[in-house]
Amino acid sequence: MQADELVAAARRETGLDDLGPESYREGLEVLVAALIDEAQLSDVGRLALESQITANLANRLRVTDWTTRHPELADERIERPVFILGMPRTGTTFLSYLFDQDPATRSLMRWESMNSVPPPEAATFTTDLRIAAARESATMLDTLNPGFKAVHYEAPDGPTECVAVLSQDFKSILWETIANVPSYGKWIAACDYTSAYEYHRRVLQLLQSRAPGRWVLKSPGHRLALDAVTGAYPDARFVVTHRDPVKVVASVCSLIASLSGTFSDADHRAYIAEHWTGVLTEMVTRVERFRERKRRYTFVDIAYADLVADPVGTVLATYDALGDELTPAAKAAMSAYASDNRQGKYGRHAYELAELGLDRGDLEARFAAYRNRYDIPPEDVA
Repeated sequence: MQADELVAAARRETGLDDLGPESYREGLEVLVAALIDEAQLSDVGRLALESQITANLANRLRVTDWTTRHPELADERIERPVFILGMPRTGTTFLSYLFDQDPATRSLMRWESMNSVPPPEAATFTTDLRIAAARESATMLDTLNPGFKAVHYEAPDGPTECVAVLSQDFKSILWETIANVPSYGKWIAACDYTSAYEYHRRVLQLLQSRAPGRWVLKSPGHRLALDAVTGAYPDARFVVTHRDPVKVVASVCSLIASLSGTFSDADHRAYIAEHWTGVLTEMVTRVERFRERKRRYTFVDIAYADLVADPVGTVLATYDALGDELTPAAKAAMSAYASDNRQGKYGRHAYELAELGLDRGDLEARFAAYRNRYDIPPEDVA
């Protein structure tokens, strides 16, 4: 696995040569080196990561080619997008699916995030042939790790996280979730995300050109790059979900152990506990600092407990705070979705702090100010 070899493979696959700005290159090289030196990938893991990196490069090639041949896309306006900013495991996926029940919402769909060209058409948006390819990919993960669906599930034809697009500029926490790559983690913690969000904007302009709507986007990774987010989207609005941080850290570490364990037989629990506790702490810190500095931006705070207890009522209050209208038909669709998709639909996600190498006292002290600021109640976690 070498960066040049992966780039060459993507170019052969697509028949295209231009990857656009070289902004992707440093991240790609740091990632590949970390995968070789640190990730302890299994044979399956090596093949899977090579395939995923190649797929990201291939989509970047197709996006660059399309936008070069269609310069008018630069005039596409993305107005007042909503970014869901909760930390992982705080109901952001559920919330994004509720928003997606509104026909006025334009979500980033899993199938289009990695197969963006040609732009999807509004008339065939739910029947696009690319959805089948996304289903095949999801089936492969189910085969490799059949229990992961209980931990985290995204429908192939449903909303996905923006990490899928940011990873095509190789500045994305996505790579850290599927492989344990400490040197890449240090690199993205300090990198400038500007080029990643410039690329993100180009992709959204392409995707909305034939299937428009009001963008509602989500990823915990946005918390690490809010200056770059607002640089690309000056009128962005933000929705932040809040949950017991002890529960969040434990659930995240369990998720990372499960997902990265699909591609490595090594025991990385000690690294995961230390690293992801630090990442989640930084997510809290960067958002709080941004909110202090940039008070002109709209932030709507949602308690996880409220979202679980009254999903539709919580979304209605969020719409009001954002200044958007929720129609009766959209409200009814959200209610139906909430009734059909209760927590635990795909099984129970079980974990224990000690097994994950986490200490409750340390976590309570680390996140005390955050918990107090948003009056976040504690949850049960062993």
